Amino acid sequence: MTERTKITGLILAGGRGSRMGHVDKGLQTFRGKPMATHVIERLAPQVASVAINANQNLDQYAAFGVPVWPDDLQGFEGPMAGLETGLRRCTTDYLVTAPCDSPFLPADLVERLSAALEENGADLALAETEEPGDSGEMRVQPHPVFALVKRAALPHLANFLATGGRRMDGWYGAIKVVRVRFDDASAFRNINTLRELQQFESEEE
Repeated sequence: MTERTKITGLILAGGRGSRMGHVDKGLQTFRGKPMATHVIERLAPQVASVAINANQNLDQYAAFGVPVWPDDLQGFEGPMAGLETGLRRCTTDYLVTAPCDSPFLPADLVERLSAALEENGADLALAETEEPGDSGEMRVQPHPVFALVKRAALPHLANFLATGGRRMDGWYGAIKVVRVRFDDASAFRNINTLRELQQFESEEE
């Protein structure tokens, strides 16, 4: 398993927040503190250091006491742009990502992703869960924004973005990818809307 000292954590907060009424999701209060703070508190013990990828409200994110890295690509190009920025700016051999609206992420996320990455000689490890589909049948659900990536994979990602690619899994053909199954699907819940924010706020912690 890769040592945590070789891994930087990147919280992806670079979106427009359109599904939450165009507010900055990471700054929305959840159980008494901004959602991004919950993610920092869960991710920080698993890595050497944490940074935030954000494209607006930079001063507010900087107040959390961690580096803030805006996208190198202009125009809110999505999580792939944030990933590329993180790989360019991190000084460790590995980068792990998590979205700013995922306050329940697993305490063993990095441990399990790094073990799978090393065991399989992969360039990227991502989380997946098994969840009920629309018809009630169980289906595998990948979570590509919960991923551990080798910094050495940056040239492949940069080439993919330079040719107009934006899908999270669109560059997987150029690298070796391993998926890691997590049993607790609720740990990967994203709070995307104000209604969900209110719903999860009232649930038991």
